[in-house]
Amino acid sequence: MHIDKEIDTRGLNCPLPILKAKKALTDMHAGQLLKVVATDAGSVRDFQAFAKQTGNELVEQQSLGEEFIHILRRR
Repeated sequence: MHIDKEIDTRGLNCPLPILKAKKALTDMHAGQLLKVVATDAGSVRDFQAFAKQTGNELVEQQSLGEEFIHILRRR
């Protein structure tokens, strides 16, 4: 999977990971992939809701230890 942009939101709590992702997505082209690395467990459901509300596709979510990886495709 080719990631076009990655942002690190480790240590940030809701709503900061979402806000940073939203800002990053505005600078991207349709179809590009954004990877967000977070440590906030609430980010899992937050990114699910964010994808539904904005129309961006939530391609993948995974947890690696205490980190949560979210991959979004820009609409």
